[in-house]
Amino acid sequence: MTTTQPRPLDPDAVAHARGRLISKDEAERLGAVLSLLADPTRTRVLYALDVAEELCVGDIALTLDLGEDAVGYALRILRTAGMVTRRKQGRVVYYRLAEGFPEPLRMHCMRRLVALSDTPDDDE
Repeated sequence: MTTTQPRPLDPDAVAHARGRLISKDEAERLGAVLSLLADPTRTRVLYALDVAEELCVGDIALTLDLGEDAVGYALRILRTAGMVTRRKQGRVVYYRLAEGFPEPLRMHCMRRLVALSDTPDDDE
């Protein structure tokens, strides 16, 4: 059963919110990006690349105490999403964050989101 509300309780607030909304397409793309970051391995790979700037699969695996297969899979997904790039030097492939990877995401947002997840809900 759908409840219809004939008029907003606060028309100014509704108009303000509607004027600042992202489109449905942008929301879907943002949701897809956030789902990439929802995986702990991919998030840790991004952190490792942020700190070290550039690492090969084996060194990322050693840094994160993970298997090379898990790291390789995470890198493949992140690369397909455009979040990391690679370069080959001989037989070794090095990975780094993609050019233009947002610094605020690296330096603030991901760390702040972790802190927020530890904060108790005020409504309880």
